[in-house]
Amino acid sequence: MTSTKDKVVWITGASSGIGKAMAFEWARLGYKVILSARRKELLDAIALEINLSGGESLAVFVDIMDENSIETAVQHIINYWGRIDIVIANAGFGVFGSIDKLTAKDWNRQLQGNVIGLALTVKYALPYLKLNKGRIGLVGSVGAFLPNPYVGAYGASKAAVHSIGLTLQVELLGTGVSCTTLHPGFVVSEIARVDNEGQWHPDRQDPRPTKLMWPTDKAAKVMVKAIIKRKRNYVFTTHGKFFVWLQQWLPSLVRTIVSKGPKPE
Repeated sequence: MTSTKDKVVWITGASSGIGKAMAFEWARLGYKVILSARRKELLDAIALEINLSGGESLAVFVDIMDENSIETAVQHIINYWGRIDIVIANAGFGVFGSIDKLTAKDWNRQLQGNVIGLALTVKYALPYLKLNKGRIGLVGSVGAFLPNPYVGAYGASKAAVHSIGLTLQVELLGTGVSCTTLHPGFVVSEIARVDNEGQWHPDRQDPRPTKLMWPTDKAAKVMVKAIIKRKRNYVFTTHGKFFVWLQQWLPSLVRTIVSKGPKPE
């Protein structure tokens, strides 16, 4: 039986936010951690911190918009540690704007990153996960279940993530591989500070309600626990669960509430 310290976790979007927090949580539990994102210098710093604290971590560049980059990253991991036991497709971003303003370029970028990049991350890791009866974590959003004014492309992409998770749960029957789709409510992140071209604006205001946002370390703990327990779908933050429930039973009230929310630039 393989011990925790021999198991390898690969996390995309690990340079900040939830991905970074999950990296520290998996390392704390004794797993080897592969950190992937585009900002290699940030990954290197996180990997160094994990290694200096007694863990084992490796930074591997990946651009989820590029299929070759994803395939190359997987081969790098296999060449280095010889296995992947858990993959967490966390990398993603938001495209802002009302439906009547979004361009084909906006839609293509949103779906390429949050849907196609996620699906291809799973595709290239899957042969190795099947060898070890591994685990998949897909990071969705409560937006998969709710109306998403001014972030409709983002909501559509997360609804697709939910559908991919449901499909994988059927396709993987009998393989020993589990798929957990994680749907967080508001969690501290940089998502609102990245524009539709992928440029980061550190001073941009985050329109989400600060009082409702979970810290990343709290989110990471419940996400890691859900993946370990092989849960199928996991909706979290108290407000996230409440709004998903409300949408199911009182959708007209949800429409009224979200219509009064802030309009992102």
